[in-house]
Amino acid sequence: MNTWSHTTVLLNEAVEALVSDPQGCYVDATFGRGGHARRILRQLAPAGRLIAFDKDPEAVAEAARIADPRLEMRHRGFAALGELPPASVAGVLLDLGISSPQIDNPERGFSFRADGPLDMRMDPSRGQSAADWLAAASQQQIAEVIRDYGEERFAVAIAKAIVARRQTGHPLARTLEFAELVAGAVRTREPGQHPATRTFQAVRIFINAELEELRQALEASLHVLQPAGRLVVISFHSLEDRIAKQFIARHARAVVDRRAPFAEPAPTLLRALARVRPSDAEVAANPRARSAIMRVAERTEVAARVSPEPTSGRPKSASAPSGGSAARAATKRGGPVS
Repeated sequence: MNTWSHTTVLLNEAVEALVSDPQGCYVDATFGRGGHARRILRQLAPAGRLIAFDKDPEAVAEAARIADPRLEMRHRGFAALGELPPASVAGVLLDLGISSPQIDNPERGFSFRADGPLDMRMDPSRGQSAADWLAAASQQQIAEVIRDYGEERFAVAIAKAIVARRQTGHPLARTLEFAELVAGAVRTREPGQHPATRTFQAVRIFINAELEELRQALEASLHVLQPAGRLVVISFHSLEDRIAKQFIARHARAVVDRRAPFAEPAPTLLRALARVRPSDAEVAANPRARSAIMRVAERTEVAARVSPEPTSGRPKSASAPSGGSAARAATKRGGPVS
């Protein structure tokens, strides 16, 4: 058994925002190592229920250690949220990103600080590894992924170095050699940040289709949440937060049909409630919490107009972004919902 530990970010704040009815059914769409799930179960009455999703087999194994009949674990990505019945849950929690054990275990291939196979799959039994993709993708595809998902200004130089490396007959296969290659292509470094940070983030997001799956899960939440049900999203970088922020804003805004200016505005489906950052004390105790942003919204009583299509729970095949760089989301500590 491994000894890698995980400290759950915004544990109390997330569960307090999520659980409003101890008798209700809740969803932990990213079980991870079960920090939020265990706390949710403590808040639930005997009739309450928790459905958890995770693609990682190690997360599924961790869930099996919780002897609580109220917990149902599903070995699926959170895009499978749409398979639940309409208006069937009182709250949905999405704790995005990767867990500390995934980062700290070199065999998972997420770390640029320890040597391991260049994998990066959340579920190592499915899909294409990072090494396989980097060995086959075009220079343009690699550059677009690194630019759009990593917001890396040296994306083209990194992509050229990757292609040049595999043309020698020795494609990248290990995390440290990938990190060293990226470091050689990045001409300037941000203070305190490893030069491969943005590139590793970009490839991981792409390999696991994380942003596409997030969009699917957010849309599905509109259909599975009951009136007054809570949506809680914890993100760790600007791309995720921007998607969550814009989704909530779009469905919390009354829309006026310009063709019928005197008609009633289309009713809203969500009500934005809060934007929360970790306290200084939490960041001091767990530096990995420093970039976290939690957004909370509440489902209104208006019925969603179109049901989401059923999903297999597996993201669509990874393909390079089609034009346009990923937008930068500026965030500020504290203050009103923004």
